[in-house]
Amino acid sequence: MVSDTLGVEWTGRGDLMFERVTFDPTVLGGRACIRGMRIPVSVIVGKIAHGASFDEILADHPDLERDDIQQAIEYAAWLTQEEVHSR
Repeated sequence: MVSDTLGVEWTGRGDLMFERVTFDPTVLGGRACIRGMRIPVSVIVGKIAHGASFDEILADHPDLERDDIQQAIEYAAWLTQEEVHSR
């Protein structure tokens, strides 16, 4: 396995290793969720963006673990790594 600049591991087959971020068409229409639960990554990242602490999020969502929140942030950071190509 190889890690990129964000520490995200690649399997060598081109797959990312976000084991806590799941996609299931039967859960919230396939949106990125935490461990198959009905807790979208976007909700967690939104709470962080609005100043919530890990402890506050964990209190609101007792099924979450600290690593779930951390990986949600890492996944969001990975999504924003866009390349701009000028013409």
